[in-house]
Amino acid sequence: MRAFLRPRFSFFRRCFAIANATHQINEQIRDREVRLIGSDGGQLGIMSAAEAQRRADEEGLDLVKISPAATPPVCKLMDYGKFKFEQAKREKEARKNQHVVEVKEIRMSPGIDIGDFNTKLRNAQKFLAEGNRVKVTVRFRGREMAHTNIGRELLLDFAGQCAELASLEKDPKLEGRHMSIFLSAKAGKAKA
Repeated sequence: MRAFLRPRFSFFRRCFAIANATHQINEQIRDREVRLIGSDGGQLGIMSAAEAQRRADEEGLDLVKISPAATPPVCKLMDYGKFKFEQAKREKEARKNQHVVEVKEIRMSPGIDIGDFNTKLRNAQKFLAEGNRVKVTVRFRGREMAHTNIGRELLLDFAGQCAELASLEKDPKLEGRHMSIFLSAKAGKAKA
């Protein structure tokens, strides 16, 4: 019975483009009149789309609509292939230079020994030096829940040891059986 209620045709699904990053070029421009900008950036005035296309053909360039919302729409004479290549090159360079900040997590128990504490501290300092945020968590098991103050002191001591590389975002917070803090790298200390 349920299969009968489902639509049988795929035209019920709606498919549409979220963003259109392409420009209208040459014969795709069908506006009555356009404001034309030359290849050197100078204003050439308002003219018909056919006249603008003729000028683009004379110069051996493409007519590209760069501002369709304006009245009249703004078109520019340019080498569209070269423009798209340079735009892709700039986007690739921007992606290469960006650094995504990750949240790294360090887990401990309230009865951690000094050697393990120092190892976790070194790992956290390495993460902070790379520019990442660090979440430090203490997990309480069984009767350890009666002594959450030990976990709070442990977290504050950990944050104090990382004070030269990081700043404490919030005081220790208990959520269920876990108490945690967030450390974020100081701007001048991180290697970007």
